[in-house]
Amino acid sequence: MQRGSDRLSRHRDDEMKHELQGLLRSGHPTRSEEWNDPEPTADDDPQVWGGPVAPGSDGASLETVRLELARLLGRSPFPATSVELGRVLRRKNAPDALAEAVEGLPRKENYANVQELARALTRTEGTR
Repeated sequence: MQRGSDRLSRHRDDEMKHELQGLLRSGHPTRSEEWNDPEPTADDDPQVWGGPVAPGSDGASLETVRLELARLLGRSPFPATSVELGRVLRRKNAPDALAEAVEGLPRKENYANVQELARALTRTEGTR
């Protein structure tokens, strides 16, 4: 239904979408909005591009595990037990290996922040 407040007709809108489709699907920057282009990684950023990060896997250092947990959990669920954190990770569609590692931590232990959780994960994986 047309309300009369549209600047363009429905047909012109479809035509413009068709014209831009190649640019948007190419994966290259369009240069129309430079602020929207992704920022390249820094030299000291942890390497998380190789797939899901899970404790005990290749390249799963304390920093990479902490970064992945912080990305998924944020600040809201803390302080919490491993059972509560496991539920939050499952709800946010975390990789199964990471969620299972968190659920495998001692149930009565309380974690105040992501740093404590990452230390517990990397410490238990290193001792196994």
